[in-house]
Amino acid sequence: MQRKLPAALCGAILLAGCGSVKIGRINSDPSRYRNQTVHVSGTVVNSVGLMNTGGYQIEDDTGKIYVISRTGVPSRGSRVTVTGKVMPGAEVLGTTLGAAIREDSHRVK
Repeated sequence: MQRKLPAALCGAILLAGCGSVKIGRINSDPSRYRNQTVHVSGTVVNSVGLMNTGGYQIEDDTGKIYVISRTGVPSRGSRVTVTGKVMPGAEVLGTTLGAAIREDSHRVK
């Protein structure tokens, strides 16, 4: 006899995999997230851009992380949700940044 999970429980399990990851979790174990696509939400605290490329740093209540973008850079103070791949030990212009996210897309809230 097979047991079936209630529909509500199945839905909850599926939605849990689609939510945002806290920045502190990525920073505490970046190799766990290496080359995985994540969704991170936070506030832009620094940004530098030139001709639709650049980078910015976002912060949530658990920490900060750099985002490398080829699709434009949101302005400082913007609330954003970023989707991208985690790069542990990212290096930009000869400076090691620690973990960073190579952005696939971002959405300003």
